[in-house]
Amino acid sequence: MDLDCGRCWKSSKESWKTIMLLAYQSLGVVYGDLSISPLYVYESTFAEDIQHSETNEEIYGVLSFVFWTLTLVPLFKYVFIVLRADDNGEGGTFALYSLICRHVKVSLLPNRQVADEELSTYKLEHPPENKNTSKFKTLLERHKRLHTALLILVLLGTCMVIGDGLLTPAISDAVVPITCFILVCLFALQHYGTHRIGFLFAPVVLTWLLCISALGLYNILHWNPHVYQALSPYYMFKFLRKTRMGGWMSLGGVLLCITGSEAMFADLGHFSYTAIQIAFTFLVYPALILAYMGQAAYLSKHHHIRNQISFYHSVPESVRWPVLVLAILASVVGSQAIISGTFSIINQSQSLGCFPRVKVVHTSDKIHGQIYIPEINWMLMILCIAVTIGFRDIKHMGNASGLAVMTVMLVTTCLTSLVIILCWHKPPILSLCFLLFFGSIELLYFSASLTKFAEGAWLPILLALFLMTIMFVWHYASIKKYEFDLHNKVSLEWLLALGPSLGIARVPGIGVVFTDLISGIPANFSRFVTNLPAFHRILVFVCLKSVPVPHVPPAERYLVGRVGPSSHRSYRCIVRYGYRDVHQDVDSFEAELVDRLAEFIHLDWTERNTIGSCVKDDCPSSSGSVSSECRWAVIGKVSITGAPAYDLGESPGPASVSLGIPSIESSADVIEMEPVVVVKKNVRFALDDVSESDSRTEIEKQMREELGDLLAAQQSGTAFILGQSHVRAKQGSSVLKRLAINFGYNFLRRNCRGQDVALKVPPASLLEVGMVYVV
Repeated sequence: MDLDCGRCWKSSKESWKTIMLLAYQSLGVVYGDLSISPLYVYESTFAEDIQHSETNEEIYGVLSFVFWTLTLVPLFKYVFIVLRADDNGEGGTFALYSLICRHVKVSLLPNRQVADEELSTYKLEHPPENKNTSKFKTLLERHKRLHTALLILVLLGTCMVIGDGLLTPAISDAVVPITCFILVCLFALQHYGTHRIGFLFAPVVLTWLLCISALGLYNILHWNPHVYQALSPYYMFKFLRKTRMGGWMSLGGVLLCITGSEAMFADLGHFSYTAIQIAFTFLVYPALILAYMGQAAYLSKHHHIRNQISFYHSVPESVRWPVLVLAILASVVGSQAIISGTFSIINQSQSLGCFPRVKVVHTSDKIHGQIYIPEINWMLMILCIAVTIGFRDIKHMGNASGLAVMTVMLVTTCLTSLVIILCWHKPPILSLCFLLFFGSIELLYFSASLTKFAEGAWLPILLALFLMTIMFVWHYASIKKYEFDLHNKVSLEWLLALGPSLGIARVPGIGVVFTDLISGIPANFSRFVTNLPAFHRILVFVCLKSVPVPHVPPAERYLVGRVGPSSHRSYRCIVRYGYRDVHQDVDSFEAELVDRLAEFIHLDWTERNTIGSCVKDDCPSSSGSVSSECRWAVIGKVSITGAPAYDLGESPGPASVSLGIPSIESSADVIEMEPVVVVKKNVRFALDDVSESDSRTEIEKQMREELGDLLAAQQSGTAFILGQSHVRAKQGSSVLKRLAINFGYNFLRRNCRGQDVALKVPPASLLEVGMVYVV
């Protein structure tokens, strides 16, 4: 996959053709939910709490509320402010969270490294910090409870987005069996990818938007050309003054006009800021305003329709059936925005350690971020059909959807206000104004929808609590496992002391030990050696690590270093992934790992030769002993799929090793790192034509010998050593913790994808070491 294309809208190759194509695709993916809101806004608003009267104060007041809500929230808040708070082109709740985590140390994951800050996607251009920003930053970093509260806030917003995805398809006037059949077809199409679905559904949404625009314009001109006067904010005041408590409670129906706005930000990574901005500003927004004005114009002249207000009343009878069919299609397409957003959110959640491992498939070779998750897709389908069958009252569905929407928007407002002060380094008063202005609007709607708890609003709350429990338990147990490994890791001296004198044998082959640790020897390896007193000639400790960035370029993914002296033939490899990266992006992890090790060995010995250092096997620490891993190198690759990084020829003997490593260009810089100081440098090398005089030097002989050992070990076979963990709450823990750890986490771990599946480890090469974690 071409990751560079993921940021095509910010590259020099940007063209209006590409932008307009993405804008067209976004209609079928992003705006389906938002565009169908005219079907049920007026019906939900006038359901019980208020009634339409001959003075038209109610309908004018509702129209004024709808106009200013659409203008202030989707247009001003999202299109012009929130969409700019992207994380390297990615949007959504977790994108805001990762952006904050990079600027402030609030992440609960304890595996942060200085090397991560050298990633090209990690660095941000921003103004210097001011005094107030530094104080607020220090306050957040100091209190651990604030870190947990921030994570819970993020999880709440994430779960509500998923909850909205279950409710959106059910808000339809279609016959239930037909709706269920169309839903099955919709979810069956997801594996074709967002870009293909966008092309398929975009004509439906485009036709629907043009249809409601034409109907709205017709109703305005035919029934009440002066309805534009209702756009004045004064009518909102008149509405609340007349209806009082009933008017406030009816706002739970008005807020449905912005249902789906969050999808603009959640699906940002599928398209681009410019494309989404153009589509909404010049097509979706005007079409929706005309549709609502047209309905209000019709109702202002039809006062007899008081108890049963419907969108279809304002549709001329001659075109009512075609509009009904188009509305049914548009209603089903509306769920596509939430489905795509849910895929993105689940992928981000599991990458940041907040969701069990699931299979993630990239569906586009050109646009990074367009993904499909089979397990989540079919679960969503089943739940959507259950909700569609179980809820048939549009009022109750509107109450449930409204509460979910406003919760997500409140969370986004809170996180964006933190981004304004912590990441953009704007004055705190600006962040506070943003929070108070948009937060007060959303709190007004949230309070109105919360009063409908017993009338359907309980559903998203129940679903959010269930999903939050899963996410928080998984995240909590993952952190406790890491802390257990950290406290029980074995010293490097213990590893180096293992040898024939202790009855430990080194067998041919490569041993790949998976661990979450970024330093030290994991306890599961010591248990492995204790039960089987032998380990492989080449030993590699591999850590798969998530970094709070959208994606890590392939050229910067592998961080390789030695464990002990070079004669020990032990290495550590940290494989870094962003929260939008797919881990199953290589055909053979074994071959990829060997390539990176060969490049590191060549780079390491070449560097020794270049600086004229003496040939020593040790890497001295501050105390002069071999007790730490001293030097790392970022080893990159030119492409994910391509020719092997080196060719060792047909003769595998150590004396006939021939390397042909591709040059590393500017996009794949090699970063040399001492324990504290980080120095970047470009390295270009090839070893095909090594002269006889160079091969006589001691350094080059040792390099050839080490490369030969690597080749021989690869041909002998590779064993993948994974810890088969069982987590148990320690004695004296509360009942809640024992239930969460002993039953909840272990159930999720047994039923999610294993690490061996994610890395495509051959079952015949897998060795599992049982470990009991007491947390």
